[in-house]
Amino acid sequence: MLTNEEWSILLVSLGVAGRATLASLPLAIAAAYALSRPNLPGRSILNAAVHLPLVLPPVLVGFLLLLVFGRRGPVGGFLEEAFGIQLAFSSAGAALATAVMSFPLQVRALRLSFEATDPALFQAAAVLGAGPWDRFFSLALPLAAPGILAGAVTAFAAGLGEFGAVITFASSIPGETQTLPLAIYAALQTPGGESAALRLAGISMVAAVSGLALAEILQTLARRRLGG
Repeated sequence: MLTNEEWSILLVSLGVAGRATLASLPLAIAAAYALSRPNLPGRSILNAAVHLPLVLPPVLVGFLLLLVFGRRGPVGGFLEEAFGIQLAFSSAGAALATAVMSFPLQVRALRLSFEATDPALFQAAAVLGAGPWDRFFSLALPLAAPGILAGAVTAFAAGLGEFGAVITFASSIPGETQTLPLAIYAALQTPGGESAALRLAGISMVAAVSGLALAEILQTLARRRLGG
């Protein structure tokens, strides 16, 4: 049985990862579809920008988010002054940092699904008079559904384990931004906290493995439905 504190940490983690995945999914679909077009102008630049969080240290990503979305940053200052929205050191900020770090994984899964679609189908649809938007919504999205589901759940599972960017941009605030990795780190900094860290590590592992298994199940079900 989980303690009340462990339930709180798990719920914060699930909430942060879920918000990050849902918020980034539309942009990930757009980026993946654009990257799947071989003749897209500036394709290599877009591809580099999308995958940049994979090669930068997570702490640096969190620091850059602070510079842009912090209270003194150009975007963060505007949001707080105009709408009273504070991203830094908040659960919304934790979700933003998680979304940035898991975004490349999401885009990659979606891009592979778009690229696996038979181009002849789009050519036939164009001959029949379907416009670009019609082809996207009636063909590209339904055919890429397995990849979209798998990419979303994989990004969610990866978001549960994000540490560096979250602790830098959102800090480790119990009940608000303290996710499982941050709670494990805090427990390890406490004398005698090894047993608590081990329990949290087990919870984190179960949540991550469950997310990956769910991604595989959803992808299989979606493929069977499309095949039928």
